[in-house]
Amino acid sequence: MEMHQSAAHTSTENVDLEDVRLSVTYHPNVGGTIFWHTLQTLCAYVPNSGLTYNLHASNMYQELLNSVEKELQKLREDVRKVLVTTPDESLNKLELIDSIQRLGVAYHFEKEIDISLKCIYETYSECNGKQEDDLYIAALRFRLLRQHGYNLSSADVFNKFIDHDGNIKECSMDNVKGLLSLYEAAHFRVHGEEILDKALEFSSSVLESRVHDMSNSLAAQVNEALQIPIRKSLTRFKARKFMFVYQENESHNEMLLNFAKMDFNFLQKIHQKELSDLTRWWNDLDFKNKLPFARDRMVECYFWILGIYFEPQYQQARKILTKVLVLGSTMDDTYDVYGTLPDLQLFTAAIHR
Repeated sequence: MEMHQSAAHTSTENVDLEDVRLSVTYHPNVGGTIFWHTLQTLCAYVPNSGLTYNLHASNMYQELLNSVEKELQKLREDVRKVLVTTPDESLNKLELIDSIQRLGVAYHFEKEIDISLKCIYETYSECNGKQEDDLYIAALRFRLLRQHGYNLSSADVFNKFIDHDGNIKECSMDNVKGLLSLYEAAHFRVHGEEILDKALEFSSSVLESRVHDMSNSLAAQVNEALQIPIRKSLTRFKARKFMFVYQENESHNEMLLNFAKMDFNFLQKIHQKELSDLTRWWNDLDFKNKLPFARDRMVECYFWILGIYFEPQYQQARKILTKVLVLGSTMDDTYDVYGTLPDLQLFTAAIHR
């Protein structure tokens, strides 16, 4: 009787184990509905099979990049001349550096931007004296220097905009441009900077309350900043949105805008090619059939790396890190979803060996 109950109990455990092993399901691969629409040139989506490698597009790939790169080099040198010749002490230089960074092309001019910001930092006291009442300029300079690693004193910069009660002066409430600049700068605060804590609370509150009274383009810019400030954004995703904002600015530099658009498309072709190569590698592993319980997160893992290191010189690193992440994700699913304790003990011992 006991043996019969034990056998029945073991049988039940096995059934339950198989139920558990097969009961964990994930949502379908989101790549088919979200990612693939931007990858049509080099990567053609085939339903239920991920990306396929477009050989014809691959043959044309290098010719396309070579032709675009020549024009890019010319535009890059033209933008470099403007950046170098614009006086460091001017507002134009601050706005030019800001636009270059937000358009996602700062990696072309790292040396020039380093030199300019160092000069701006060293001559900060003199510049601040000339523009002491302009909240927009003060906040813009503060943010550019802070995000570049310069430890500028927030009290020295913003005390002049604080009233006797420690609040932002009322005269700043109608200065939307200045408040937006202050809002972005306040996100670069460090622990204990009460003046920037108050500045962030004040600027965000006023911008939220007045966004409905702004023009469509300004309202869109403010809403985007309130949702994802510069400090918390990814360069590549923010750059594409900022292009439209920058284009609406009457004082925008047409040459810089054209360069940013061309550079964005140029890099996109490189990224598409990388994703196509990675997908071919992933399909060759045939994990869909060999390990059907594991999630297909190849595109997702690639986008993680792309969000941090998008520059062309990191091409090989992106491929390596994507492969490491996707294999790590597969192992994670093996441990969390499919493997039993005896299975995983053997698997772990094999990995240790």
